[in-house]
Amino acid sequence: MPDNRHPILDETALTAEQQTAFDAIAGSKRGLVQGPLRVWLQSPKLADRAQALGAFCRYDTQLPPRISELAILVTGAFWASGFEWAVHAPIALQEGLAAPIIEDIRCRKIPTFTADDEAAVYAFAQELHQTHQISDSTYAAVVAHFGVQGAVELVGILGYYTLISMTINTFNVPLPDGEDDPF
Repeated sequence: MPDNRHPILDETALTAEQQTAFDAIAGSKRGLVQGPLRVWLQSPKLADRAQALGAFCRYDTQLPPRISELAILVTGAFWASGFEWAVHAPIALQEGLAAPIIEDIRCRKIPTFTADDEAAVYAFAQELHQTHQISDSTYAAVVAHFGVQGAVELVGILGYYTLISMTINTFNVPLPDGEDDPF
């Protein structure tokens, strides 16, 4: 049975607005227009604005890539977003996040951290996703490592990848070729 939720994007028949957004995505550090970004192109203005936010959240925050990827994985696991996990788990490993931590997050176990900054970001991400609030002590731990700017950017990453995960789950974005559902 065909999946009527996952819109097919015909790259040969894009509107002018879609083409502009497509080109902005393809010309970014991402280089690929895949997964939820293809869904967003059904609304070119959303695609354009969301991809710009995503480029900032992924490549331009003050947070080290290892920390950003940790936040992305916590969000992907919270939403059981298979596409997001399949794309970002290898990046997290490449950026220095330990394989046992990645696996624990996937299995929804509390990881054992040796790095205090990772423990602080994990606690922050989990707490915000689970309780929709941040306690003073959790906030203080993140600010101690990354400052207020880092805390703001961390919330941006968590929010952006929530949008990504919601898009993946709503529109049944398929896993990349050859990938099994991690959840």
